[in-house]
Amino acid sequence: MHIVQLANFYGPRSGGLRTALHHLGAGYVASGHQVTLVVPGSAFQDELLPSGVRRFSLPAPKIPGTGGYRAVDPFRVQALLRGLRPDRLEVSDRLTLRGMGAWARRNGVPSVVISHERLDRLLEQILVPPPLARSLADVANRRMAGSYDKVVCTTEFAREEFDRIGAPNVQRVPLGVDLAAFAPGRRDTGWRTELACGADALIVHCGRLSPEKHVERSVDTVAELTEAGDKVRLVIAGDGPRRRALEKRARGLPVTFLGFVANRTEVAKILASADVSLAPGPHETFGLAALEALASGTPVVVSRSSALREIVRPGCGAAVADQPGAFASAITGLLESPEELRRAAARARAEEFTWPKSVHGMLSLMPS
Repeated sequence: MHIVQLANFYGPRSGGLRTALHHLGAGYVASGHQVTLVVPGSAFQDELLPSGVRRFSLPAPKIPGTGGYRAVDPFRVQALLRGLRPDRLEVSDRLTLRGMGAWARRNGVPSVVISHERLDRLLEQILVPPPLARSLADVANRRMAGSYDKVVCTTEFAREEFDRIGAPNVQRVPLGVDLAAFAPGRRDTGWRTELACGADALIVHCGRLSPEKHVERSVDTVAELTEAGDKVRLVIAGDGPRRRALEKRARGLPVTFLGFVANRTEVAKILASADVSLAPGPHETFGLAALEALASGTPVVVSRSSALREIVRPGCGAAVADQPGAFASAITGLLESPEELRRAAARARAEEFTWPKSVHGMLSLMPS
């Protein structure tokens, strides 16, 4: 079977969507399928990835204010698809490529759209009043769900807006985590001591520094802990449009900005060496960075407004209100529990989410 994956907003260096597409594609190839990935880029490129996935990059302009994301014209994608002749289409974009379901139907190609975000929450982020955001999302989601054979949601949180409209073709398939790359054994005590700069606890925020991630809440959490007399240090690994504002906000606080960390082994070492990881974004529909922290044996404090409340359980972390004080209290509570127990609980929870399970779930949606 020839599976073609489509995505815009595909990070040029990293990102949860990029990670998910690469792991799913590699799993499909390992299962004996031909896989082609079509994404935007600065110029046309046709390359074979180490996983065996063929990746086409199509020329696309940068989207202002997104820190480098691009979106390719759907008509350019359709022109390529005619030559690729897919047996199955998987679309990871509910916005700019939402019409690809109609193309698949016209051409007799089974189609799947993966909901990596909630449309109602996206609209709320641009200050659309919640009742109106839900109404607009319901109209758009009803049309989109009707044009695809299957709608895949990674969590119940992501599925809620489709259940609200009674969409009959929705399936839940959780994503996975690389349990070999992210593991407690990556912990480096000497490196941790150096990075902590004498602090008793090392806290990490790993991810893109963009408005929807609410990184400022991690900074404010450290301010709360510092004011209470706790000796902590926050390490922020990542880059993005909010970095300058965040550096200004963190001035005078025990916060270190590492910038973008390209080496995934280094990211794994950072996560494993921390005592607690933070994921304060209230709109996360899965949260791969948080799951990578758990796999590294590091408990996570997350927003209970997000899908991460389904993943983080007592013992391996906490889901709390969207307030710095709530995050600070949760960190204090986690650090009071025995380190060996909390790290073991974090790893055990992550082991419930594997990429082979995700691949099997996706392939079982429709017959080959």
